Amino acid sequence: MTTAFVVMFMAGIVTGFSKFSVGGMGLIILPIVMIAFPGPEALGALLPLYIITDVMAACSYRKNISWRVLARFLPLAFIGLLIGSYLLADLNADQFVTLLGVIIISMILLGLYLDARPSNFMQKPITAYFMGLAGGLVTMVANAAGPLFSLFLMEQKLSKDSYVSTRAWAFLIIDVIKLPMYLGLGLLTQESLTIGAYALPGLLIGALIGYHFLKHVTPAHFKWLIRLMSCIAAMKLMFFS
Repeated sequence: MTTAFVVMFMAGIVTGFSKFSVGGMGLIILPIVMIAFPGPEALGALLPLYIITDVMAACSYRKNISWRVLARFLPLAFIGLLIGSYLLADLNADQFVTLLGVIIISMILLGLYLDARPSNFMQKPITAYFMGLAGGLVTMVANAAGPLFSLFLMEQKLSKDSYVSTRAWAFLIIDVIKLPMYLGLGLLTQESLTIGAYALPGLLIGALIGYHFLKHVTPAHFKWLIRLMSCIAAMKLMFFS
């Protein structure tokens, strides 16, 4: 059993679990893949998996979508995607690893900061614009905007069903738009599709676990575990790659 298969299988489990539960685990997934595929090429291996799980999640959660909330932050997210594509075009592998580590740490610190803010802070229009722009940039460069969008959506006073449905459709729309951008950057190739296929068994297992797990927890139950694992992943990338 090759390292690539084991790494992608594990990434598939985490991806499926995250997409079908409360999300926010994107900070962990990319570092896992980079064990076998250091550099921006790891993004190309992950995007097809994200789109598959996005479609599965969007079909499973078709009701209670808050289009009003999506309309507030998606337009700026598209601008963030364009900015991120320009950044990726000029990054080498070492720069990418460093940038990813900085992004992960920044997302953790932002989450801690937002935890201490009054809840109405996240409901202001300017916050929606910032979250959209920053989320688009981060998801393009690091596939790690899950915590950012999850933090934003959790504070919109949505029901659990509406939160999950709105998040699922937000990522489906964003990831489909990323597809031609990754193609243009040369990150999505026949090789990356083959590598991504290794994750499909794990993807199905993780999706099944996440779907049933969601019925018994709230997002706050394992937020700190995600932050701890993400911090360890960032330290690994920045200092031990």
